[in-house]
Amino acid sequence: MITGQVQGVGFRYFTTDLARSYGVNGWVKNLATGDVEVKVEGDKGAVSGFLKELKIGPRHGHISNFQIEWKPYEGKFDSFQVRF
Repeated sequence: MITGQVQGVGFRYFTTDLARSYGVNGWVKNLATGDVEVKVEGDKGAVSGFLKELKIGPRHGHISNFQIEWKPYEGKFDSFQVRF
């Protein structure tokens, strides 16, 4: 869960490009609260690298809170996509 100035700044598309560059799968979506939710899975090293860069965010955004909840790998996703 990511809070701050994260909607209307290209955050979902930044996240999608980043996920594809790291080869991780899952999804990103805007929430009615103004937050962005991301669910990602893959190799732990790739996920860690993805999260490290995601915390920086796009240049026009500002992240005030970044919450991570680690869960066991389930293999539920075969791509990364924007959800609406």
